[in-house]
Amino acid sequence: MDHASAEKAPRSGGSIQVIDRAAALLDAISTYPDPASLKHLSADTGLHPSTAHRILHALCEVGLVERDEASHYRLGRQLHYLAERVRPSVDLRQEALGIMERLRDEVGETVNLTVREGDEVIYVERALSRRIMRVEQVIGSRAPLHVTAVGKLMLGELGDQFTQGYAERTGLPAYTVHTLDSLEKLKPQAQQGVRDGYALDNEEAEEGVGCIGVLVRDARGEFVAGLSVSAPIERRQAAWIPLIQQAAREVSVRLGASVG
Repeated sequence: MDHASAEKAPRSGGSIQVIDRAAALLDAISTYPDPASLKHLSADTGLHPSTAHRILHALCEVGLVERDEASHYRLGRQLHYLAERVRPSVDLRQEALGIMERLRDEVGETVNLTVREGDEVIYVERALSRRIMRVEQVIGSRAPLHVTAVGKLMLGELGDQFTQGYAERTGLPAYTVHTLDSLEKLKPQAQQGVRDGYALDNEEAEEGVGCIGVLVRDARGEFVAGLSVSAPIERRQAAWIPLIQQAAREVSVRLGASVG
């Protein structure tokens, strides 16, 4: 008997054989905690090794499967991206809170999670500093984009045209003497934040308060939230920046992002 006749027959009902076989291989890979060998996947699916290898190669070409240096197979990043597209109900707050609490313990200051709604950010979660003197944002409170670190990053990501429209719509009201209350002041900082991967709030929303903000991304690489540390300005440290960036990467990965 040749190898083709020994392989499992396709399901009835008008299914396409190669798709059935690809699905069987994906299902088999998913049962292994570590990358699986061709030998094991062939045995699990009843496919001849040459057939399994050919289909796995095609799946690797489109990112649904990845092959490591030992020629073992694991599910590919494209599957994570596709899963995110049909999983819009991911609880951002739940995914972020544990990471926020760890970051709070590392820096000793309050960590905030914000999302954009129109021309404002909304504070949706926080990990409060344990210090007696601390910065505290109320969950559900709002702030204009131009007075927050993450808001400036969001403006930078949305582009110069959006930023100009935002300035025209809002008039860039000043909350302190440090507020960036003109387009000439705001636009360069928004652009610089995107280049740097973080932005600062230098007492722009409240006197004596400084923030460091970064963006959280989804499977498409688009920002969905902002993560920031708020502290009395004299306690803020540049050494926190890589810690905040790492925390944001971890939250992003939980949302399906592929980050370097």
